[in-house]
Amino acid sequence: MIIAAGSALGKIKFFGLSLGVTFVFFVGILMGHLGFEINQQMLRYAQDFGLVIFVYELGLQVGPGFFSSFRHGGITLNMLALGSVLIATLMTISFSFIDGLEMKTLVGIMCGATTNTPALGAAQQTLSQMGHDATSAALGWAVAYPLGVVGIILGMIIVKQLFARHTQNKAAHSEDKDNTFIATFIIDNPGIVGTSIKDIGIKTGTQFIISRLWRNDKVIMPTSDMILNAGDKVLVVTDRHYVDQIRMLFGTEEKKDWNTKDINWNTIDNQFESQIITITEPNINGKKLGSLKIRNSYGINITRVMRSGVRLLARPDLVLQLGDRLAVVGEKGAINNVEKLLGNKVKTLHEPNLVSTFIGIILGLIIGSIPIAIPGISQPIRLGLAGGPIVVGILIARFGPRFHLVTYTTESANLMLRSLGIELYLACLGLNTGAKFFETVMCPEGLLWVLIGFLITVIPVTIMGAYAYKVKKMDFGSTCGMMCGSTNNPMALGYANTTIEGDSPAVSYATVYPLCMFAKVIIAQLLIMIFV
Repeated sequence: MIIAAGSALGKIKFFGLSLGVTFVFFVGILMGHLGFEINQQMLRYAQDFGLVIFVYELGLQVGPGFFSSFRHGGITLNMLALGSVLIATLMTISFSFIDGLEMKTLVGIMCGATTNTPALGAAQQTLSQMGHDATSAALGWAVAYPLGVVGIILGMIIVKQLFARHTQNKAAHSEDKDNTFIATFIIDNPGIVGTSIKDIGIKTGTQFIISRLWRNDKVIMPTSDMILNAGDKVLVVTDRHYVDQIRMLFGTEEKKDWNTKDINWNTIDNQFESQIITITEPNINGKKLGSLKIRNSYGINITRVMRSGVRLLARPDLVLQLGDRLAVVGEKGAINNVEKLLGNKVKTLHEPNLVSTFIGIILGLIIGSIPIAIPGISQPIRLGLAGGPIVVGILIARFGPRFHLVTYTTESANLMLRSLGIELYLACLGLNTGAKFFETVMCPEGLLWVLIGFLITVIPVTIMGAYAYKVKKMDFGSTCGMMCGSTNNPMALGYANTTIEGDSPAVSYATVYPLCMFAKVIIAQLLIMIFV
């Protein structure tokens, strides 16, 4: 009843904003206030089960891009976001010196102010292990959460009004999910004329693929040993970071833009076809692209690999994963043979892969239960139900294919499991705290909690947002994405996406989200252990 009603109400928008799945929590509070109860063991089991499912699937979702996010500006973004987390932590500690405010309540307020559900789960588990009642932490989270959503949006508005009113989002399109660049060149550089394609790559250290070569009005499928002649026209695919080097290397670039989405590659020439082949053969999972020797064995070129919406250059050292989509160029017969090798049976990907899912959850629970001793703290820290599964989810998603572990799940399946988990968790959490919620909010102490939560939300993100935009010269879209990601706030990100042109807020958000969530899970436990 709680989940059904909350999910329906969560779709209603107020001033263009919706609380989404969080409405489940508030329906649970109402039901708890009205006196509805459930067996406490069942309530705790469902709450923990939902949290584990949610954080593990979240780890699987962000895992493939987690480590790569530290490249190409990701370190700067993550440091700025962690600065916001640090300020919020210091504010939380400062408020603990106010008479009557306990740290277990303040940790809950901080988790609510930064809209971080897994951190609350970690804090509650730590309190239970230490023999303390975790209800006040949940109450603090509940009263701070609504203004936590609004506070991020207010912070973005403040930064815009103070610094970005008369500027444009110059880099709104600077971060593109297509990491590849395609261009045609006429070979007229004496330095590479008479040199093989393989030797050019070795000598210059650049990564590129020549998918087609035109010589004397004939199209040729190039191999790595082919010698380039003056006047050859080549279609080059490279990583965007090598674009300047490629332009200097190959000679005269033709003006045609090959990077638009509406190009029909099969109309370029009559001899070769272009096709997208999906890897569905389990034996291919975890193998390096170069080890398959597809070019030499089948006479085709693989130019790009599409993974989770990101286009990657088909490098020989790229580890392939189940579900990768490969752009191949070659004769039709050769493509058919490669299709048999790779699978291309998309329907098989829709079958749920529960073996690796539950293996990952088991490993996550084991990792989460390992005590980690910290000098000066009597109680060892544990990643717990919130930290262990998300760490294992990230690691399995990133490195699982290297050990031939199939981690692929469709986007809809991942979303379904995440939604099921978080809604179970929030429904149980709301039902458990509902009996004391309204009397807490209506008393003077409850209003103080609301104010403290609002300050913890607005001040850190505004400070770091202004610093990122004004000092680090970051574009406004990326700044807003960093602000939303530092608080793990998808609702504020939805506001940013609707008001800022381009996808830079979403890219920035995804870059800082995993690290900030993990940091807050650890910080919440440390604050409990040190100050409670």
